[in-house]
Amino acid sequence: MAKIDFYVGESLIGDGNELAHIDLLIGSKESLATSFANAVSNPSMGHGGLLACIRPNLVPKPYTLIIPKVTVAKMDDASKIFGPAQAAVAKGVADAVEEGIIPMNKLDEWLIIASVFIHPAATDYRKIYQYNYGATKLALKRALEKYPPIEKIFYDKDRAKHPVAGMRVPRLWRPPYIQVALDHPSVDHQKKVVKQLPKSDRLILEVGTPFLKKYGVESIKEIRDLAPDMFIVADLKTLDVGKLEVDFAFDATADAVVASGLASSSSIDKFIVEAQRLGIHAFVDTMEVDDPIAKLGTLKQVPDVVILHRAIDAESAASGTDEAQKQKWKFVPKIKEFYQDKKKASGRDRVLVAVAGGIEPSSARYALDMGADILIVGRFITSSKDIKNSTRQILNAIPGYSDIDLKRIHTDDDDTNNLKKQ
Repeated sequence: MAKIDFYVGESLIGDGNELAHIDLLIGSKESLATSFANAVSNPSMGHGGLLACIRPNLVPKPYTLIIPKVTVAKMDDASKIFGPAQAAVAKGVADAVEEGIIPMNKLDEWLIIASVFIHPAATDYRKIYQYNYGATKLALKRALEKYPPIEKIFYDKDRAKHPVAGMRVPRLWRPPYIQVALDHPSVDHQKKVVKQLPKSDRLILEVGTPFLKKYGVESIKEIRDLAPDMFIVADLKTLDVGKLEVDFAFDATADAVVASGLASSSSIDKFIVEAQRLGIHAFVDTMEVDDPIAKLGTLKQVPDVVILHRAIDAESAASGTDEAQKQKWKFVPKIKEFYQDKKKASGRDRVLVAVAGGIEPSSARYALDMGADILIVGRFITSSKDIKNSTRQILNAIPGYSDIDLKRIHTDDDDTNNLKKQ
């Protein structure tokens, strides 16, 4: 059976009301003829297909059908589609052939269907033409080069900020992180802390258990208002009815929730399933769990983060050098080894390991040497007289740059040089 050619391309170019967004299909008549013919012979109200024309009586090859994405409700809308957009797409296809993007031997074998966005408020015909011309050629090039490569998708998917959505849903894409634990049961104090933190992709926030018990999960929204793009962990320390507590935290905009490792395995499993169903991270805190590996071995589900946690009360009661803390953190490589076969297709760890318990600069370096992905820091930062400086001291222990990754703000680049391993 002969191979059926079928390729998909997409491109967004420009800004303002005149911006162009092209979704494009290109391939053999066997793959596209039915859709092509139906769009021409059975047009839907306000979205009728039209052939791309360089000028009246001159169409490019491969034959190209334009489908308006936005309903054409009046003649002014029709003029933009039948004028600058129609000409731009046609010229983009013709130039793509001349420049070798589209093979010459496929001109009569292939068809193109281009879905074209024209904003009803667009007025500048020259910009409509320029943007749609560029978007068409770029979408064709991307389609035939099978762009993007999976490495770029893995690299950019958690960095990207969609320009129309206007928001970036934070994910744990570049460990190690500093998780600032907002445990003090004073909302005013915690707001002060958040406002004084330096700008860094390495920082995430934890709304601590005492804070949640005093103010409830709805208080997470107050922190979110101050830090709309930051990853926020709700330290629920759930022991039972995990599904319900996960739902509460999710509704309050939390990006992650924490279950206690002391809970039954079935409760933790239900907790993880519900968190991952909603698209947020499930943390399991092994505080007071004697053998974290044994506990994790009883779970049917895979958590996103495992916390090795020494309790505040245990810290306060300890004296001398903190060997107990270091002994606990020796489980970091053991947990990574336990989940070695669960790695993601990108090669990243499926399960991250966080450590907590009196972390300051020297212990932070020890934890990082052990392989910790997240350092949970409370009083060293939140009780400091100079919050920004104290945070910087911990951030400086992290290898590599610790501020904003400027590359993650790109929305339309094709630079594959940034695919190097983090």
